[in-house]
Formats: sequence, structure tokens, C-alpha cells
Amino acid sequence: MKPTLCERELRSLMAVYHRPLLAYATRITGDGWLAEDLVQEALTRLWQRPEVVSNRARITPWLFTVVRNLLIDRARARARRPHEVFDVCDNVQQDHADETLMSMTVTAMLDGLTPQHREVLEHVYLRDSTLRQAARELNIPEGTAKSRLRNALRLLRDDLRDPLAA
Repeated sequence: MKPTLCERELRSLMAVYHRPLLAYATRITGDGWLAEDLVQEALTRLWQRPEVVSNRARITPWLFTVVRNLLIDRARARARRPHEVFDVCDNVQQDHADETLMSMTVTAMLDGLTPQHREVLEHVYLRDSTLRQAARELNIPEGTAKSRLRNALRLLRDDLRDPLAA
């Protein structure tokens, strides 16, 4: 088992090298977030290679080289990947996230209804039955079907107005 740096040593090294490495990486990349990622990866690699720490004179050039190499590796990996091409046809939807979210929301709202309310809604709206036909198929009075439909719609409307209340 190879030795690792203790937390105190690592914090000390981070205090010394984090700011200069971040400045270097930001100057090269022009992107603060990417620079931070590169510095974190370089410091992680330092933590994994305690033999580098044993020679204090080697730490600085080693860390800067690691940051530069990480950036080069990232550029090479990006160059190897094919460019994304988006089909701009009118009949093809690129993103189904909105439809999926709406479907999940409606499903959750319907699951919140009682089975009796849901049955009437399904007959009237999904099966295109009239209220009279729905009442006959469910074997309930027409007035009951009408009340259940009205109450189900009211509950759904209330859920849409305040989705966090459910």
C-alpha cells in the first residue's frame, strides 16, 4: 500500500499552490469554471502521488505541467468526438422534456384523485363518452357522475393553481 498525504499536508499544499495554479489555468482557458476543475484535478493527482511532495523543488513545475497536460488532454478528447449535428426538420421535435414533465405532472395529479373521480374523467375525456353514457357504463346515477366530474375538475384546477399544496 503506497503512502498518501495526510489532510494537514494537503491543506498546506493547497494554500500555497491553489491561487497561482488557478491564475495560470484561468489565463490559459479564459474560463474560471474550467480552470477550477483543472486545478482540483491537479491537486487530486498530487494527493495520489506523495513521492512528488518529497522533493519540494519539483512540486511547482510538476503541478503546472499537470494543469497544462490536463488541458491538452481535454482538447484532444473534444477533437476526437464527432460534432453534434441537429436535424432542423419541422416534423421532428428536438426536446421532449416539456412534454415529459407535463405528462408526469398530469399523471401525478390524476393519481391524487379518488378512483371514482378518475373513472368519470376517463370515460368523458379519454373515451369521448357523454355524461349519460359514462353514468350508464359505470352503473351510477347521471347526477352522481356529473358531481364527480365537476369535483374532479375542481380538484385538478386547484392543483394547477397551487401545485405545491398537493
